[in-house]
Amino acid sequence: MEPLFTPEQLAEIKAYHLPHYIWGGLAPLLYLGTLALILAVLVRPFYRWAERSAHWLSERLASLRTAPVLRVLVKVMDLLWGESGWGAALLFALFVQLFITLLYTPTNIYFGYVLEHQYGMSAYTPLRYAVDQLKGITLGVFATSALVVGLYGLARRMKYWWLVLGVPAALLLLVASALDPYRGRVFFEQKPLEHGLLRERITALMARADVSFADVLVEKTSVASKRVQAYFAGQGPTRTIVLNDTLLRELTPEEILAAVAHEAGHVHESKWPGRIASSFALVALLFAIDRLLRLAAARGWFGTTRFADIRTLPLLWLLIFLVFSLSGPFSAAFSREREREADRYALRLTEDPAAFRRMLMKAARVNKMDPEPPRWVVLKGYSHPPIGERLAALPPTP
Repeated sequence: MEPLFTPEQLAEIKAYHLPHYIWGGLAPLLYLGTLALILAVLVRPFYRWAERSAHWLSERLASLRTAPVLRVLVKVMDLLWGESGWGAALLFALFVQLFITLLYTPTNIYFGYVLEHQYGMSAYTPLRYAVDQLKGITLGVFATSALVVGLYGLARRMKYWWLVLGVPAALLLLVASALDPYRGRVFFEQKPLEHGLLRERITALMARADVSFADVLVEKTSVASKRVQAYFAGQGPTRTIVLNDTLLRELTPEEILAAVAHEAGHVHESKWPGRIASSFALVALLFAIDRLLRLAAARGWFGTTRFADIRTLPLLWLLIFLVFSLSGPFSAAFSREREREADRYALRLTEDPAAFRRMLMKAARVNKMDPEPPRWVVLKGYSHPPIGERLAALPPTP
C-alpha cells in the first residue's frame, strides 16, 4: 500500500505542527495570565479612561445628540441600559478587547501569516490578510457591544434577567445553524457550482442519502489558503453544500463525492439532544454569571459599586474561558466519534472505499495533516480523529 508521506514530507509536517503544539500548551496559561493582569492591575485605569473618554466625547458631540437618527439611538440606548453611562461601559469593554487584541497580534500574525507562508499553506497577500483581520475585529466589536448592552443592561433592570435573556437565547441557539450559509460570505466569495456531470452526481448521491439541499456552492478560499475543504452549512431549506475551489482542483469527481458523502453523514446525526443540552447549558451559564455578578457587587471587587457593574466584564470572560476549557476535551471526544461515524456512513453510501481512501490521503497531503499528533493534543481538543487513525479504520483495498 502506498505510504501516506515520504520521510521528507513527514519531517516537514512535524516541523510545521511543532510551533502549534507548543503554543497549544502555552496559550491557555498565557490567556489566564492576561486576564489576571487585567483584573488585578488594569481594570481601574481602563475604567477611568473610559469615563473620561465618554465625558469628552459627550461634550464634543453634544450637538449631534439632537440629530433625528442619533437622538433616537441615544434614547434607545438609555432605555436598554436603564440609565446614562452606557457610553463609558462600551468604551471600557472595547479598551479591554483592544488590549487583548494588541497583545496577541504578534502571535496571530506569526501563526496566521508567517508560518503559513513559510510552509506554503497560505495565499494571503499582506493587504488581504489585514482586511480579513479587520473584518474579524469588527465582528468582535459588534459582539462585545451586544454583550455589554444586552447582558449588563438587562441585568441592571430585571431580577431574573438570566431567565429573560437565557430562554430566547436558548431557543435562538436551536435554530442558529440555519444562518450558517451566510456567515462564510463575510470572508469569501461564493458562487453556484456550474451545471454539469459533477453537480448531477452530487444531486444523485444526496437523493440516495435522502438529504435535501438548496444549492451547491464553490467557495473561493484559494485567495487565502491552499487547504482543501468541504462542508454543509445551514439546515432544512437553507442547507447548502459548500466545496472550496482548491478541493475541486485537487480531487477527482469520485473523491469529491466521497468528501460530500462524509458531510452527508453529519446530516443524519441526532443533533437535537446536543442542541437541547447546549440550550440548558447556556441558561445555566447565565445563572452562574448572575451569581458571580452578585458576589462581586457584595464584595466590591475591582472597585464595583453596584450589581452588574461593567468592571466585572473581564471576570465573566475568565468564567467563560474556564467553562469552555474544562468542557472542551469532552465535546472534542464527542466530535471525534461523530467523525468516525460519518466516515462509516460515507463508505456505506458510496460503496467506494478506494476513492474514500484517496480522498483522505490527498486531503492529508495538501493540508499537511500530522498522521500521529501527540496524544495530549488530540485529547485536549482535536475535533477529528488523526488522519492516520482514520485511514487505519478503512477496509483494505486491492
